[in-house]
Amino acid sequence: MVYWLQQTILKMGFWLTWALIPIVVEILPAFIQGIRLFLTNLRPKKLAMPDKMPFISIVVPVYNSEDTLFACIQSIRESTYPHELVQVILADNQSTDDSFGVFNRAQNRFADMNMQLMHSEKGKAKALNSAIYNAIGTYIINIDSDGMLEKHALMNMVLRFENDFEVAALTGTILPQHQMIDNWRHPGKSFLQHNEYFEYAQAFLSGRSIESHQNQLFTMSGAFSAFRKEALLKTFLYNTGTIGEDTDMTFQIRDKLHRKVAICAESIFYIVPIESLGSLYIQRQRWQKGEMEVTHEYANKTTMSDFFKNFLVRRMMMDHTFLFPRMIWMFASIALLFLRYSPIMMGMSYVIIYLLYAMVSLLNYMCVFQLLRGSTEERHYYAREWWVAFTLPIYNFICSWIRYIGILNSMTDKKSVWNSKRFGQEAGQVKAIIRSDFSRKRGK
Repeated sequence: MVYWLQQTILKMGFWLTWALIPIVVEILPAFIQGIRLFLTNLRPKKLAMPDKMPFISIVVPVYNSEDTLFACIQSIRESTYPHELVQVILADNQSTDDSFGVFNRAQNRFADMNMQLMHSEKGKAKALNSAIYNAIGTYIINIDSDGMLEKHALMNMVLRFENDFEVAALTGTILPQHQMIDNWRHPGKSFLQHNEYFEYAQAFLSGRSIESHQNQLFTMSGAFSAFRKEALLKTFLYNTGTIGEDTDMTFQIRDKLHRKVAICAESIFYIVPIESLGSLYIQRQRWQKGEMEVTHEYANKTTMSDFFKNFLVRRMMMDHTFLFPRMIWMFASIALLFLRYSPIMMGMSYVIIYLLYAMVSLLNYMCVFQLLRGSTEERHYYAREWWVAFTLPIYNFICSWIRYIGILNSMTDKKSVWNSKRFGQEAGQVKAIIRSDFSRKRGK
């Protein structure tokens, strides 16, 4: 009897040790930060209108944007920011479609806009760098050509700069267009897009807001970011040697210039929802590779004494080191069953962890709902998305696997590329290797 009791305690202790990792590393800190964010934003700070609004430059890198460019330009024109104080630079980096024709049509339609098109070398970073030298605004704002600005986004961004002179750069809030999400009727795509919307809302309005308060924003969004021109020109501009040029720029401004980088949660930029699991697979691997490239460069400058105080080290521990235990759980569960671990005990531990993750999502849901007080339409839509808090842990688990594959691929790929191999291609290669190994074994 004593023997079996000891065995049960030992087995449970081993399993609970693994189960405690997400609780201690992710769930508890998320609860603490979420409550702190909620209390901080109970009384939002009011922004004062300056006596004179500044002139701004908007840079739009263009590459085969024929289908989306006109709507992007129209969103700039329909902004509440005075269009006579806006310079728009379209930086075409060798498009092969009729993006130029769309530019001409927009020029005829919006003849009162100060808009120009320039050609650059291929690559988003090169296009941005070329356009920056042609920008004459006090603030330079970059937006992607496949998205649209919320009408108050530019005004909110400029007001944030004008009311906080310590801020050198801002990122906006990126959200998928909920009108397009509602048009999908395919269950698989609908699941992905609703969870992507919920994830973006929480990542920007909750996650980045928390990072911003401590000046520890890891990356400004490449889809919508803004800079004081004087600060931007003191950097090395966008790094053309990495696919994480937006993250690299974030670190340049904060770590090299020792300036403040923050989020303007009230400035919303709408993007096209993810099209498929294959698109998500490529996108998240690109993000993971870019993050690792930039982290590798800046982490080399840290020492062991920085381990507990450097947020970059903590971020790496969260995003990479503790990514492996999550993957191990899946395989360990199968192995432990053969070691006579209780399926009920293991199943209950998974259910508890799942519910804890869902509770974190619900807490962040309340924080995001609070921060959307300035956007009535978006807040109304987000209120209806509460149910996604219970599917988000599953979606995040899928993304964790993709990121894990991205880490492995970054170790073997000699050169980073914007679009990695699709899931079907890699799955085909894995099958071919397995067949080859079995054939060799049979040959022996």
